[in-house]
Amino acid sequence: MTDRNDADLRLRDLRTLNVVLRERNLTRAAQTLGTTQPSVSKVLARLRTHFGDPLVIRNGNARDGHAMQLTPRAAEMADPLRNLLVASDGLCASAPFNPRTSDRVFKVLVTDVGTILFLPPLLTRIAGEGGRLSLRAVPLDARHFELKLESGEADLALGAFPGAPHGLKRQRLYFSNYLSVVRRHHPKRTKLRSPAEFRAANHIIVTASDVGHAAHHIAQQVLESEISPERVLFRLPSFIVAAIVASQTDAIATLPARVAIFLAEQLNLITFAPAVPLPSIEIAQYWHERYHRDPGHRWFRTACFDLFAKSRPQPS
Repeated sequence: MTDRNDADLRLRDLRTLNVVLRERNLTRAAQTLGTTQPSVSKVLARLRTHFGDPLVIRNGNARDGHAMQLTPRAAEMADPLRNLLVASDGLCASAPFNPRTSDRVFKVLVTDVGTILFLPPLLTRIAGEGGRLSLRAVPLDARHFELKLESGEADLALGAFPGAPHGLKRQRLYFSNYLSVVRRHHPKRTKLRSPAEFRAANHIIVTASDVGHAAHHIAQQVLESEISPERVLFRLPSFIVAAIVASQTDAIATLPARVAIFLAEQLNLITFAPAVPLPSIEIAQYWHERYHRDPGHRWFRTACFDLFAKSRPQPS
C-alpha cells in the first residue's frame, strides 16, 4: 500500500531518484551525487515505501551486477520528475548571491588535464573569498555532457570540446598551441628542434577520444603522418601519462602548451616547439541556458574568465 505522507517526500530525495533513474546503476549514481552507495540505497528504500513500488530492480542478465531496470511506474515518472526539478531550480535562480556568505558548491566538468590546469587556481580563488564556497570536479562523460549541465549536476564545462551541443552557451577562454617535451638530460635535447631529428626520434602519441581529447584529433593525425610507425614508442590516451613516460625515456611527447609547461616543472622536462606545424586548440567554458542569468553562476563564470582568459602560457 502506498504511503501518501507527502511531508516525508523531500526534494533532496527526488534529486537522488532522478539520478538513479537516469544512471540505472547505484554505484554510478552515488559517484555522480558525491555520496556513498548505502546512502543512495537508504533514500531509494524510503521512496519505494512512499510510492509503493520498487522503482528499479536488479538486471540479472547484465554483466554489471549493479545494473538496474526501471519498473513501469518509474518509467512513467521519469520525465515529470525531471520537469519538477527544473521548475524547482528555477524558483531559486534569481536569489541574491554573495560569495562571502554563500555555501554554494560549484561543480565543474573537466578532463584529467583540466583537473590540474583549472582546479588549483579556482580553489585558490574560492578560498580567497573567505566564505563557505566549495568546488567539486565532475567526471566527464560524453553521453551526459549536456544533461549534466542542464540538470545542475555541473555548473560549467572547462576545456576543448568541439563536439559540444550547439544549444549550450559558450565563451572562449584562449587558444592553446602545442609544445613538445623531453627529459632534461635527453642526449639529443639541443637537436630535436630540427625537423629531421624530430622525425627520427622516438615519440609518444596521445590518442584523441570522444571523452576529453576530441579536439586533439587533427594534431594526432598530423603527428601520425609525419612520424613513421617504427618511431612511435607508445600510443596513450592521457597527456599526463605521456609526459610521465617522456620523463623516464628518450621519447618525445607533444602536449597542449599549458599542460606541457605545468608538467615540465613537475617532471624535470624541457619544452620546445614541435618541428612540424600543428593546429591550435580552442579552450572555452560551456554552460546551459537555464543558469545563464543565475547570479551565483554568473559570478563563477566571471571568476573563470578572469583566471584563465586574461593570462597566456609562456614557454620555458
